[in-house]
Amino acid sequence: MFNGLADWWDGVELWLAQAWFPVQFVLVMVVVVPLCLAAAWVLDKVVGLFARRLAPGRDDDSDGSA
Repeated sequence: MFNGLADWWDGVELWLAQAWFPVQFVLVMVVVVPLCLAAAWVLDKVVGLFARRLAPGRDDDSDGSA
């Protein structure tokens, strides 16, 4: 199974490496950029969750300012 996946990926990689630069650019903008944005959003949420759980308990309104 892994050999088939590796062969398929090698074919995709070879096709992309030999593609015309504007095609590569469009593929990066359409595929890679949204994936990176989604990964950054998930990472932000996970880090925020851990920060809230590990931070000392404080009330945001404890200083009396509104």
